[in-house]
Amino acid sequence: MKKEFLKRALVPALGLGLLLTGCSAGGNAAEEAAAPVSFENVPERFANGEGANIKVIRKIGGDDHTAQFLAGAKEEGESFGFNVDVFTANGDTAKFHDAIAQALEEDYDGFIISHGDDTATVDSVKALTEKGKSVVTFDSTGDLADVAGVTLTSQDDEALATLALDQLVQDSNGEANIVYLWVDGFLPMVRRNNVYQDVLAKNPGINEVERFGVAAADTSVQTQNAVAAMLTKHPEGEIDAIFATWDAFAIGAARAIKEAGRDEIKIYGIDVSNADLLEIQEEGNPWKYTAAVDPKLIGAVNMRIVAKKLAGEDTPDSYDLEASLISQEQLLQADEAVNMVNLANLVDGWGQSTAFEEEWMDVLKEYYNK
Repeated sequence: MKKEFLKRALVPALGLGLLLTGCSAGGNAAEEAAAPVSFENVPERFANGEGANIKVIRKIGGDDHTAQFLAGAKEEGESFGFNVDVFTANGDTAKFHDAIAQALEEDYDGFIISHGDDTATVDSVKALTEKGKSVVTFDSTGDLADVAGVTLTSQDDEALATLALDQLVQDSNGEANIVYLWVDGFLPMVRRNNVYQDVLAKNPGINEVERFGVAAADTSVQTQNAVAAMLTKHPEGEIDAIFATWDAFAIGAARAIKEAGRDEIKIYGIDVSNADLLEIQEEGNPWKYTAAVDPKLIGAVNMRIVAKKLAGEDTPDSYDLEASLISQEQLLQADEAVNMVNLANLVDGWGQSTAFEEEWMDVLKEYYNK
């Protein structure tokens, strides 16, 4: 595989004193074009123009959250001058592991593995590290903690579930019949379920009426159909709220509730995307709250950690990204339609994090984004 970054014209330099044409503050346009960017403090791995090839492989897909995550990783990596390829298996375990096996034989330096939820993922990641690859995993099996050199990242799943469920309990004064949309087999779901079970134990007035869920390429459609069927069994007054542990669940549930005219049911969800925000901002939409971490930021932070590993810098064994709670009322009070970009105007710190940012990364961005 040819490395695109080697196609860039680099000015010869001596060791870490490499100087490349860039932009500087002040002066006219000609002076700015001629001003040098100093690579003196950039890790040698990147100062000599070698760059990196990165592969991002995600098991789940078919949802906007996945698209945002992949976009964040790709955008951040390319801003460093990396060549970044992304792949989603759309929930197909065989395709997921085949993609890792194939990428192992190709010219990649680093990997981001997302939602690997089985022992085979551990074996696959071990194979990558044994071949000298740098690996960061997101929302994957905790058994990967036994693989030396790998950083496990996740949303703070306990915080996500706590934010949504605490709001549900508060709104209902601890008395509600709820439907639980959840699927087992994924580490983030296991973590969220632990919080859910704890909330039920502490709030005996919260009664689970039904629970179901499926992870597939068409999760929202399948959820919509399942919720629609469920509503026919439970007339008005029997269900107060739905706790949806994934935004794909919440979207399907919201559509089914609207079609059935069951506006007495409120949805408390997890995750957010542009599609989710459009849904929530509909007047009268049942989706009232969602707890989330910016998926694009997750991808970017994971890429920064990969870059630090390739640079030979220290990285942690694990890292959790901070969660926020977003309300429908908050969105509807905005002066304009809210999307994943201007959401930061409503939610403090949204989409922003200096986690694992280094000054040398800014140097690479300045050069490669001219």
